Amino acid sequence: MDNRVSYRLPRAHGPRIAVIGGGHGLSTMLRGLKQYTENLSAIVTVADDGGGSGMLRQDLGMPPPGDIRNCMEALANTEPLMSELMHYRFTDGSLTGQSFGNLFLAALNGISPSFDVAVSRMSEVLAITGRVLPVTTANVALEAEFENGASVVGESKISYCKKREDCRIRCVRLLPERPAALPAALTAIQEADMIVLGPGSLYTSIIPNLLVDGISEAIADSDALKIYICNIMTQEGETEGYTVSDHIAALFHHSAQGLFNLCLANSSPIPKGVAARYAQEGAAPLFCDVENCAALGVEVVKRPIATVDNGFVRHDPGHLARELVLLHAERSVRIAGKNFQGESYRVEKQV
Repeated sequence: MDNRVSYRLPRAHGPRIAVIGGGHGLSTMLRGLKQYTENLSAIVTVADDGGGSGMLRQDLGMPPPGDIRNCMEALANTEPLMSELMHYRFTDGSLTGQSFGNLFLAALNGISPSFDVAVSRMSEVLAITGRVLPVTTANVALEAEFENGASVVGESKISYCKKREDCRIRCVRLLPERPAALPAALTAIQEADMIVLGPGSLYTSIIPNLLVDGISEAIADSDALKIYICNIMTQEGETEGYTVSDHIAALFHHSAQGLFNLCLANSSPIPKGVAARYAQEGAAPLFCDVENCAALGVEVVKRPIATVDNGFVRHDPGHLARELVLLHAERSVRIAGKNFQGESYRVEKQV
């Protein structure tokens, strides 16, 4: 039985949370977090070059819309018909496989002065909770270098190349290196009460954000509660054989030592049949080597945050969001009041 104190504030007064990442893991978490707070800022990678996003990027010269669109859909407060429309994928002709939501954002980008303005306009149409922010508006590519010296450019090619080279990824970098961060993304990090990294693909969803100029520095300088949410399973073509401490070491290597000191890991058991299917693809439940994590200065907190959906292991959005909000309540001291001018203030510090 969970004996921890229940924590629930009106959503308008919920904690200011900056989440950083990309992929389906980020949008899954946002679906849960929006039930607790309206003060959400999702900072999303723009290094994707595969699928429908990659096609639009190549054809129109715009940043990839897919991850950003997924986050906006997760935070949307619209009629069911609009939600269905945003999810619709064409099944015939030259648009086969393309998402209407991606095309809608591409059209907004065409009539907007910049991509971030287009994202803001789409956010208004979808009446989203919080904000979705591209980490940069620069046209960036992701390059991976492997331990045997081989390298490949293109986010969508990294998994295939890793399998071919049969060795670990040594590092990834953005081309051009250290592009300018979106100012609003830096402000969101600076103003956050809690900063969350992940969940998502280590090298292709989370780390690319940390390579944008000023992002790692803003996280390191923040007094907010900083949490890394590690994946539940290792990822084929990216992190086979990795432990939790391997993930943390890679994050620190690409940013700064001690960037965060808290890691939220899953404690729910994985059904044997599901684990066996993953094993056939070279993936396995992520081993939590607590002592090695502690040697890196990171405390691991284990909570039941996993679920099985259609045979796939996922983070449960409700359970994950609840654990994050409870951790914030447990680890932060909140002081509220009014100053001599009668103005309200709130101070939050990590403990």
